[in-house]
Amino acid sequence: MNSIKLKNLEWKIIIYVIILTIIGLIALYSASTSTEFEEFKKQLIWIGIGIPILIFMTVIDYKILARFSIWFYGVAISLLIIVLFMPRINGARSWFVLGQTTLQPGEFAKVAVILFLSSTISNLVKSQEKAINKPLNILKIIGIVLLPVALIAIEPDYGTAMGYIFALVFILFVAGIDKRYIIVAITLVVILLPLLYFFVLPEHAKTRIDVYLNPYTDPRGDGYNIIQSEIAIGAGQLIGLGFLKGTQTHLGYLYPKTTDFIYSVIGEEFGFITCSIIVVLYVLLITKCINVGKNASDDLGSFLAIGLSRSFIFSCA
Repeated sequence: MNSIKLKNLEWKIIIYVIILTIIGLIALYSASTSTEFEEFKKQLIWIGIGIPILIFMTVIDYKILARFSIWFYGVAISLLIIVLFMPRINGARSWFVLGQTTLQPGEFAKVAVILFLSSTISNLVKSQEKAINKPLNILKIIGIVLLPVALIAIEPDYGTAMGYIFALVFILFVAGIDKRYIIVAITLVVILLPLLYFFVLPEHAKTRIDVYLNPYTDPRGDGYNIIQSEIAIGAGQLIGLGFLKGTQTHLGYLYPKTTDFIYSVIGEEFGFITCSIIVVLYVLLITKCINVGKNASDDLGSFLAIGLSRSFIFSCA
């Protein structure tokens, strides 16, 4: 890596990620004591895999990757189709089982889809002024995202599917889509959301939404985990109960404590101050990612930065 690339690196992003990773590893260590640190060891392995990928993606020019984006997109779609024939895990066909670990293609496909989407929109913008606002081009762009969204919804994994839609909206907004399309889209969402809720969503999905809004409607059933997570965070108060001393965490009340409710583990053992630091770090990280998109040297870089940063925005929403 030459000195120019090192100089142009956004070191603040790397620093924020390192701090968040360290906090996450400490919490995961505590949360995985009952399983002989199995999840903690897996996370270390993925970090070890991720660092070389980070270095590679830093060195290589994203314009080179964009040239092969259609192939990456094709591989991603193929994996999303193949995973539909895998055994169900927690009621969904979203994972490949590889020995002692699992691989979720929907997460990896996000990068391929955003790369292909950004490349397509960038080419449209370069080819002709306001080409992005032509109806056929809009349909083409929507089709690129709609295919993986449909496949992921079949699994079903509605949360991941919504993440793709957020990326599309963000990129189109940055690309300068006409306001009339935005108004039409907002109108459709307002009309369709109630219809989707009452007539399309399966019963378990509606129950999940209802319980999320008010977990005490089913405190011993679907709302149990949310209530326990609130108790855990409340027990931590200002500075927490201490590392490895969380009662909700270690007495089995939090589930799944190594994934969905890891923030509750942090709240119980390290308290409000640490939880607040995490929120601030994510705000700083998201803001910096958006600034990278705003100040990118070309449209492709801008669309990529905005599309990928929506992962943090959607995860934190």
